[in-house]
This record gives sequence, C-alpha cells and structure tokens, in this order.
Amino acid sequence: MRRVLALAALVALAGCHSAQRDPRTVVFLIESSPANLDPRIGTDAQSQRIDALLFDGLVAHDASFQFTPALAERWEQPNPLTLVFHLRGGVRFHDGRALTARDVVWTIESMIDPMRSGAVISPKAAAYAAVGTVEAPDERTVVLHLKHADNFLLTNLSTGAIGIVPEGSGRDFWQHPVGTGPFRFVSQQIDQDVVIERNPLSWAIVPKIDRVRFAVVPDAITESLELEKGSGDVAVNSLPMDSLPVLAARPNLRLEETGGTEIQYLGLNLRDPLLQDARVRQAIACAIDREIIIQTLMLGHAQPALSLLPPSHWAFAGDVARYDYDPARAKRLLDEAGQRPGADGVRLHLTMKTSNAEDARLLASVIQQQLAGVGIALDLRSYEYATFYSDVTRGAFQMYSLRWIGGNEQPDIFSYAFSTARFSPKGANRGHYSNARLDALLDDAAASEDTARRRADYLEAQQILARDLPAINLWYRDTVVVHNRRLTHVVPTPSGSYTFLETAELVD
Repeated sequence: MRRVLALAALVALAGCHSAQRDPRTVVFLIESSPANLDPRIGTDAQSQRIDALLFDGLVAHDASFQFTPALAERWEQPNPLTLVFHLRGGVRFHDGRALTARDVVWTIESMIDPMRSGAVISPKAAAYAAVGTVEAPDERTVVLHLKHADNFLLTNLSTGAIGIVPEGSGRDFWQHPVGTGPFRFVSQQIDQDVVIERNPLSWAIVPKIDRVRFAVVPDAITESLELEKGSGDVAVNSLPMDSLPVLAARPNLRLEETGGTEIQYLGLNLRDPLLQDARVRQAIACAIDREIIIQTLMLGHAQPALSLLPPSHWAFAGDVARYDYDPARAKRLLDEAGQRPGADGVRLHLTMKTSNAEDARLLASVIQQQLAGVGIALDLRSYEYATFYSDVTRGAFQMYSLRWIGGNEQPDIFSYAFSTARFSPKGANRGHYSNARLDALLDDAAASEDTARRRADYLEAQQILARDLPAINLWYRDTVVVHNRRLTHVVPTPSGSYTFLETAELVD
C-alpha cells in the first residue's frame, strides 16, 4: 500500500511538468535493449518483437495459429521432403533492393551453414536441422529439400521466428538491419534506445505512425512516471501491477487488456547435483503459492499454467501431474530426496539469478520467502539484463525465471526447450534436460502427418514434462498495454507483440 501511495504522489508531482517532445514520434518504453536485431541471431523478447516490425517471414499465422501468406504468396508440399514457396512480386527491402529467391536462400543457408556463407553462427540453427539444401530455380521460387519430414518448419519460417535478410548480409548486419517489414531501422544506442520509422515501400501495410522510439527504461517506477508526464506514450507488460490502477485513473492514459499466451516459468539446471533429483524440483513447485502471487503481485492479471502451450491450443494437455501449493507435500518430497532440515531448519541452499528489473526482483523475493517456508534457503543474485540473459543462455545458473513470449504458441516449443538435441546454444534447453522417450515422441510428432497421432504424442510429452519437471510453469500473463490517449486504435495481442503499431494512429 505504501508503494502505491508513493507512486501516486510521484505521479501527481510528475504531472505538473510536461516534457517537450516530437509530436510525430511514438515513445515506446521497454525494460532493456534488444540483444541483437539480426533476426538470425536475436532470441530475447525485445529483439524478436522489434524484428517482427522490421522483417517478414515466408508465411505468417493468424489468431487461430493457422498459416497465412507473407513473403510467399503461396506454397505447396509435393511430398514430405519438399517444400516449394512462390514469392510475391514487387517486394522491396528498406534500401530499395528487390526481394528475390536468392535472399531467402542466403538467409536460411547463413543460419544452417555459417562456414559456407561466411555469415553468422545462429542460435536458431537447430530449428532448421531438417533442411538439407535450398534452391532458387528462378527469381520468385524457393525450393527446400528436407533430410527428414518436419511439421514445424512452416512455424520456423513464419514472421517472428525468421526474418528474410538481403543476400550477402554478414556478421555486422545487426548494426544496420535491413528488412521488408512495415517499419525500417533508423538507429540504435545500446541501453538507450532504438528508433524505427514508417516504411513507405511496405508491401503489406504502410503504418500511419511516422516514427517509433523504443526508449530503454530499466526502472519500472521511472517508466510509470514517463507515461504519466507524457514523455512516454506506451508500455506493454513492463509495468508493476500495483501501478496499473494509479495509471488507469490518469485522464491522459488508457489501459487495454486481453488474455495472454505469454508464460512465466522457473528454469532449473539439471546438471546441478541438488536439482538433478526430480523430487527436489517437485518440492520447489509445491512450495510456490501461485494463486497468492497472481492475486498480490499480478493483481489478478494472470492465470495459472499447466503447460507451455495456451489452454486453447489443439495440442494442450490439462490432464497432467499438478503441483498446487502444498508445503507439507514439499517437505515430504525433500525428506524422500534425503534433504532433511539442519539445526537451523535449512534443508538445502540454492541460488536464483534474476535481472535487475523491479518486477523480476520482486518475484524472486517472494519465491525466496515461500521456499524458506519449506527449508530451502534461496540466495538471490541480480544482474543487468544483458549479463543475466547471457548467463542463462550459457547455462550458468541454478535457477532463474523468464517468460516465453510467442514461441510457446506452437508445440515445437517442447523440442526447442526440452529435447536432447536442443541443448543451448543449439536451442533453449538451458537446463540440459534429457529424456529418450520424450525425444522419440517429439521426433514422431514432427514427422507424422496424422494429426491424431501427433496430438497423442504431445499429450504424453506434456505428461512426461509434468512428471519430470525440468522447468516449472507458473502462469499465463494477461497482455496489458498502458498508452497515452493520443495513441489510438491500440489492440493488444495475446502474445504481447508490438504489431499493433502497424495499425495504431496518433491524434492531435
């Protein structure tokens, strides 16, 4: 309560001082700089969300997760090992160059075989492991010859997962990225801002907004104040929940909300001797009171999660092992794992790494308090986001918490996050979980053309993951957008993407 009152007081004070700003530029507040705006490399949330505005994939997908045309106006699969894409005509890169099939070939080859192309080493390479060769028989036709069937290749060729770059784009492409998307890159200052502007050559939609400045504001209270005083126009899922009622009451601001697919999870390192025991991982899950966190920290703007997939997904499994808040069960599991309390009541010591963002630190503090209730002493270590994320991707952690954003809307997330072949940096299996049965199920689902069989594979895969618990699903976060009223036609997406900028407008 004191924090809310303090924020209200600061907001009232800030409201007395309106900042001068370019009226044609939307100032979009973000917590951290994108790690890399080369769409072949950047895997963090900010990189992927901004890249989705700058670049296009061969296909896109709609709200029902069905594929729709993008740079490819049509495609066919004459057999399980061949995909043929027919590119739309008249598409140009931001620098005026015409898009051709050679650009698509270069993009894919530079990720799967960087030595041959002399381009980049892509952390997304494993997503294209099924691709054997890529051909461009003419300027507007791309043919992919596969080594084995892969039902998720279209997902990995869609906007947001991939971005087609110009032929010859090399290691320094991130410094001045050039795509075909509705916005084009202007500048970036690390830890300060990224500026993009309307692309008048856009083949799909020409935005009505002239320019967007993504301003990096790591401190959430400062971010709230920037919105209130008018020096910031919009923020998505980056504000502390207890600030939302205060901001929603301000006459110059609006709050938009929709149910979200963005999922908060707790990552665990299974190479760690303490966390190798599934009973310890299960005990951690039973010690976390998700409901009270949702009601207090999230103010009800979230729903408990049983799977990485959204509940509305055709492959979602709700019939899995559950770990509701149960401290007594957590203690029994720890006893069974040989982790009995010492004289000080502590059973084991663990370390959780977190970014220095306020909401991340607050969540970690609550988890620390809850785990202490079952005898787990949790040491918290907070880092600047780039350092924190680097540690996570290279497996230098015992525990951490992050959100899956967008990538968990298709079932290939299970392979990307948990298959043995996707140990980081080849994927996002950062905790080095390995289960031969899970690998077999995911391989079968990727190759099978029988939807019922694939669903059965995914149902069993989710049951295995719920039992082994290599990561703990916490909740699906609602998408909450706070914006200045001068920004109109703001329609939040379940994934929390920034694509509403493509159709939003500024009013005087």
